[in-house]
Amino acid sequence: MTERFDLSVPAVRWLWKKSLHEGTVLQSFAFDEAHGHLYALQLAPGGAESGDLCLNRLDYEGTLLGHMHLQGFGHGVSMGVQNAADGTVWIWTEAAAENGYGQGVTRFRFFDGATRTGEDVAIRKPMPGTTNNQPSVCTASQRIAIRYRLDGRPRYRIWDLDAFVARDYADPVADLAQTGLHPDPAIPFQGYALYGDHLYQLAGTAYDEATNPPEEHGNAYLSCLDIRTGELVQRQRTEAGHSLDHREPEGVAVRHGGTPWLCMGLVSGAAGARRFSVYHKPQSGQPS
Repeated sequence: MTERFDLSVPAVRWLWKKSLHEGTVLQSFAFDEAHGHLYALQLAPGGAESGDLCLNRLDYEGTLLGHMHLQGFGHGVSMGVQNAADGTVWIWTEAAAENGYGQGVTRFRFFDGATRTGEDVAIRKPMPGTTNNQPSVCTASQRIAIRYRLDGRPRYRIWDLDAFVARDYADPVADLAQTGLHPDPAIPFQGYALYGDHLYQLAGTAYDEATNPPEEHGNAYLSCLDIRTGELVQRQRTEAGHSLDHREPEGVAVRHGGTPWLCMGLVSGAAGARRFSVYHKPQSGQPS
């Protein structure tokens, strides 16, 4: 059983002002624990409407090891990594972009320098009638979550990963509404991660002198939902990385090695030359 992260624990800096292949912002990231790799998604330049993404592979020092392009996949809101029993590493992302967001999900292998389109991956649409499907994989519980919209409202549905891979969608573990994201409902969602019986969410905007001035250290919030009850367990403002310029929160992921970390991405730098930093909150033994 996984313990819950206490969001009031101060965040610790891990990676600082690292570069991705493109100069655009980090959108989401996930860990390949078996091989010590960090995978990160970003929009390709000019790819917001078409859903064109760049997938990066880095080591745990933040050194770029390779990249590939994903044409027509989505916005990169979330992603997951699956280490299969046969040693295959599968990358899960949204797919089948419409208006810039994926309307299904897919998994594929990473090949440096390759380009993938919707025609050469198997696209899954486990919930007909929904839109904006975005995956997160928990390797600790071997589950997958899909964030989706039904009648325009965001929700989460969670399955056993083996069942989902087998396209058995009939018996989900949980289905719950997205709630408790931020005290201000107008502040945008910036990512989520599934870990055990909890979902961790991120919301916030970049610094703006009029609405989110740097001297106030930002409006980013982390929150936690219990998937068993659908209730908001905790919500906490974070000032992590407040000295960064721009400082836009982007992406949440869990690193399991040793003491698990709840990781949060922060974007900095000028447009066209964005950098990313990662801060983490170590697990502190909160009851599940």
